Amino acid sequence: MADDTEDKTEDPTQKRLDEALEKGDVVKSQEVNTWFIIAGATLVLSTFSGSIGGGILMPLRNLIANSWMIRTDGAGLLQLTQTLGYAVVASIGVPFLMLALAAVAGNMIQHQLVWSGEQLKPKFSKISPAAGFKRLFGKQAVANFLKGLFKLIALGVVMVMVLWPDRMRMESFLRIDPAELLPAITGMTVHLLAAVVAILAAVAIADYFFQYRTWYERHKMSLQEMKEEFKQSEGDPHVKGRIKQLRVQRAKKRMMAQVPKASVIITNPTHYSVALAYDRSMSAPICVAKGVDVLAFKIREIAKEHDIPIVENVPLARALYATVDIDKEIPVEHYHAVAEIIGYVMRLRRGLSGLRQ
Repeated sequence: MADDTEDKTEDPTQKRLDEALEKGDVVKSQEVNTWFIIAGATLVLSTFSGSIGGGILMPLRNLIANSWMIRTDGAGLLQLTQTLGYAVVASIGVPFLMLALAAVAGNMIQHQLVWSGEQLKPKFSKISPAAGFKRLFGKQAVANFLKGLFKLIALGVVMVMVLWPDRMRMESFLRIDPAELLPAITGMTVHLLAAVVAILAAVAIADYFFQYRTWYERHKMSLQEMKEEFKQSEGDPHVKGRIKQLRVQRAKKRMMAQVPKASVIITNPTHYSVALAYDRSMSAPICVAKGVDVLAFKIREIAKEHDIPIVENVPLARALYATVDIDKEIPVEHYHAVAEIIGYVMRLRRGLSGLRQ
């Protein structure tokens, strides 16, 4: 296992990271979620504490003031329960919705929305003693222990720093009227939570980068994995080379099959051969085949077998080979030179036809 980890020295490709995302393997810091929830709770408490207290206090005051009017039969108690329930929901509905949104935001800010059942599948590694030992004493476990120890010390220091100056005030809470006690406790709690949020922000940022680095390192690849992925995405180079070779061979066969249809073969005379076809219905001669060295020799052999004239013209053969593609008309700048050759070939054929008659 250690050797496998040491072999994985290459950064993961985007394809590898996308596959991990599809499987639900994403960067996730629980500290970020915790920070969002506590920050949301602090915001809710500082913003809605008065409305929540008022929304619940007023129905209770009315209930106590008009307790003699409450019906104690089944229908009356049901109506009373519904009234109190509506009042509680109306008071805490929006704050709870904000807390839920904070919890969702804590996940969404770390990674995009993922729907995958891969993490729910049973895996032997989850019950393996070796894997369990690694989880208990591995790098992640040590990081969690140090993180927890830091949080315990830091939060303890923050609580002392925030509450110690108000220690005398807290002693007087025993003698304060209950109506004045709630705002005082709320103010101290918000003050304490704000300090906790500031400390946990640093913890969440550090933990997120640690979790990202751990996740990134876990998906690093070996050179062999890089090669395999390249083969899968781009194709095996050997196979691609073989396919390209077969395509070239087929193209050559099709081209050589067109040589018997040529009107003339222009050569240099050894290295280049260009086969041109022309009849009066064409606007210009067309190149039906061309080649160098062995292919040029093969074109000349086929031309001899089919009594196709072969004309030696070194500069024209080189120029046509470089400028004209298969099944394309020759360039305009070569019209005059090619016209002279084709005219010569046609006159030669007419002369041979006259001799045969």
